[in-house]
Amino acid sequence: MLLVLLMVLLVGCSQEGASTEEGTAAQTDNSSEEHSDNSNEIVEEEVLVGPPIPTSLEELADLPKGYTEHISRLEEEGRKLTDELTKNLPDISGNPTNEELDRYYEAILSVFQQDYEGPGDLINQLKFQSIGDPDIEEPRYQFKENLNVVMILDASGSMANEEGNGTRMDAAKNAIHEFVKALPEEANVGLRIYGHEGTGEVGDQALSCKSSELIYPISPYEEAGFNEALKKATPAGWTPIGYALNEAQKDLSSFKGDKNTNIIYLVSDGISTCEDDPINSAKSLYDSDITPIVNVIGFNVDQEAQKQLQEIADVTEGRYENVTDSQGLEEELRKANDIAFKWKQWKTKEEGSINLQRTTNSLDIFGYHSGEFGKWVDERQAVGFTLTYLLQKREKMSKESHDYLQEKNKEYHSWIEQEYDELRDELKEINELNHTEAIKQMEEKYLSNTTKTP
Repeated sequence: MLLVLLMVLLVGCSQEGASTEEGTAAQTDNSSEEHSDNSNEIVEEEVLVGPPIPTSLEELADLPKGYTEHISRLEEEGRKLTDELTKNLPDISGNPTNEELDRYYEAILSVFQQDYEGPGDLINQLKFQSIGDPDIEEPRYQFKENLNVVMILDASGSMANEEGNGTRMDAAKNAIHEFVKALPEEANVGLRIYGHEGTGEVGDQALSCKSSELIYPISPYEEAGFNEALKKATPAGWTPIGYALNEAQKDLSSFKGDKNTNIIYLVSDGISTCEDDPINSAKSLYDSDITPIVNVIGFNVDQEAQKQLQEIADVTEGRYENVTDSQGLEEELRKANDIAFKWKQWKTKEEGSINLQRTTNSLDIFGYHSGEFGKWVDERQAVGFTLTYLLQKREKMSKESHDYLQEKNKEYHSWIEQEYDELRDELKEINELNHTEAIKQMEEKYLSNTTKTP
């Protein structure tokens, strides 16, 4: 009986083990199947899909920026970079339809998409240049008894990244220092930093996301005091943009818009990394009785950060500009120096005796046009050279596909050239109008224009 009992137990254990093994095998098969399915999904997601071809300059300006540096495909390094940038393009090695080739063109165009400026950017630039013009009707853009310029500077850890011969923070400090030195003695300047406490570690997030300090109170520029304040701007932690904007609103709470022309510059090298709402914070600041003019400067930002910073500029009807070095930042701040100089003239001379700049001069118009012209030329060449390179790798596309895509590339960039040429010609006519009428005409024509097609 004992022997029989032992045999029964052994058989049961064997069957249980087999059952367990079968279950494990089944789980493994299911896991493999799921993994296989997920792998297929990942592969599908990796195939690059570009946005549709734009039908207006505003849509063109809204497209996310791609790779815009020059690539020499005569060198091995350039060929490797091209292979990396184009590795996820759709497969057209067979006999693709025209529709498939059109999708392919959208994809390769997105790889080399330039950072175009549309009429909306130009309109905001004209509005900023119009500050103090006798014809301007919007109180926000009229000169008041006092001029206050407040800088809100990113001091998060990424500002320690190398930029040229120093760090991004070094470049920002140099540009800001040159800017404030050129302000009229009668103007006030303030400097607020954010993200300067803690570290980028998760444990320091709460501390860093509540770190923002007005290191130079809103007052006339005093060199020794300002230089001492700048020493506190040391890259450290996270990026609380929304919190900094809220604090800036408090800074200016006693500088009401009825007696103060308030200009704010927000400088950031990345997206807000805190649980705040920078868009609503910016809107609250803009809608307050401070009535500030808000401009935003991105310092070598990626696409995600550029989108958020552009939204901040949009809700405040301000300018957004991306710069890459100290010189670029200085050029942007120089525009505020020009406004400050106009304000000083307005303040010290009799009413009606000042010859303020009109809408824009011919150099501004052709400068804008030339900048955009260079972008579409670079983009057309980058796409065209890449198509030829991929043709040489015969497995990538046929001669027929290559020719179709090259023709499409030519037609598309001819359309961009035509659009900007029309804008330039219209600007030359508008140049003779006063600011108010010029801006009104541009807004009516371009900000509501979504129906033009290439």
